[in-house]
Amino acid sequence: MMIAAVVAALPMTTVLAQESRATRGDAEKMVKKGVELLKSGGKDKAVNEFTAPSKSYVDRDLYLVIYDLEGNCVAHGQNPKQVGKKLIALKDPDGKPFVQERVDLAKAKGTFWQDYKFTDPLSKKVLPKQMYCERVTDVIVCGGVYKDGA
Repeated sequence: MMIAAVVAALPMTTVLAQESRATRGDAEKMVKKGVELLKSGGKDKAVNEFTAPSKSYVDRDLYLVIYDLEGNCVAHGQNPKQVGKKLIALKDPDGKPFVQERVDLAKAKGTFWQDYKFTDPLSKKVLPKQMYCERVTDVIVCGGVYKDGA
């Protein structure tokens, strides 16, 4: 009886894990909200809001980052220690120079989705990540979702 209850609960655990993750739609919505703040309140206000300990721009595994067009981290919703660092040469575990690619895509397209691997803040595992980005003048506002294979 106990085994049946545990087995019956397994599919529900997978559903709950999936629901605890942000979606591509959530990422687009949060980035657009961040872009609006950047345009209406200015870069300093956006940087402070995105990096603030209150985490008003963090939702589950979704958070915002801002990079300039030289690959410098301007704001980071998950790791404020990255702010001010030149990360243009940063590579994912597969060797993909994802910050350089992000800058190149921002210059070429303005709005785009990007795929790479990064450490998930929920599981602390390296997972595939899809990042939605919009260029606003001289900066790139991005928010991404993790794919845990569930």
